[in-house]
Amino acid sequence: MRRCLLILFLCSTGVLITSQTSAQYYFQNSRFYDNDWIVEAGATIGMMNALTDLGGNKGIGKPFLKDLNLEKTNLSGGFYFTGMYRSLIGVRLEGCFGTVEGADSVLKDIRASTFGRFERNLSFRSKINDIHIGVEFHPLFLPRYLSGEDGPPLISPYVHAGVGFFSFEPKAQLNGQWHSLQPLRTEGQGFAQYRDRKPYELQQRNYHIGTGVRLELTDFIVARLEIDHRILTTDYLDDVSQDSYIDPSLFFQNLPAGKAAIASQIYFRSDELNPPDAFSLSNQRGNPRNKDSYFTLQLKVGVMLGRQRR
Repeated sequence: MRRCLLILFLCSTGVLITSQTSAQYYFQNSRFYDNDWIVEAGATIGMMNALTDLGGNKGIGKPFLKDLNLEKTNLSGGFYFTGMYRSLIGVRLEGCFGTVEGADSVLKDIRASTFGRFERNLSFRSKINDIHIGVEFHPLFLPRYLSGEDGPPLISPYVHAGVGFFSFEPKAQLNGQWHSLQPLRTEGQGFAQYRDRKPYELQQRNYHIGTGVRLELTDFIVARLEIDHRILTTDYLDDVSQDSYIDPSLFFQNLPAGKAAIASQIYFRSDELNPPDAFSLSNQRGNPRNKDSYFTLQLKVGVMLGRQRR
């Protein structure tokens, strides 16, 4: 992953440097003109949330935001560098950092409608480190680009897409301590009895898609409000995927005794409810047919580099 991130960074830097050295000028307003390429660099702050098997809303689980639980929203932040070609097309390198979490316990007040999701009683949290390279398109600048006229819009809605890499590490709390779930193989990943269940990697590729609006506050300072959805190729952001629970004796056959003791307690939590529920190992654990995802809503503030006084 480090090698891939280095390649992404070097490619992005090369694009920005090359574009600056070969730039021509056009008018921004009556006081300033731009290079064909200018750089926007800034910081971000906002919120991060995830859509996984755990928690959610009423029913058996609904697509995308219909199953979102706002209670599990966390703070996120990061940085970005964007090379903008005549304010029409941007090439960005961005890093984002935050935490995602989910818990079936949030369904307590609507438990009658959740078809056993509350009674499953599983939970997780995970730190997220995310870096990606992508492109953005500002359609309101297209007439200006085609005609060469002055008078760019101060407010510019845009769309963006890209590819990145992220790291995660789902954890769950047991007896006041947080335990990493991936080494516990809670669904039998890597066990001889489940050869089709491979251990998942904690560093993976993701795909970004989103939209935002950009506002020029001054001739050199811009602000953005942006939503960025990450499409994942894994269903293990929350360590829950398979339809069924495994036989707990398999932990002691495949793991060291200490890990097996923790895994056998942490993979099934329904018996911790008070009063205990009739939920059992025969009930459904997860849904492998739907991949997990996460998203951010961020406020960005940046500085324009490459704009010069006339």
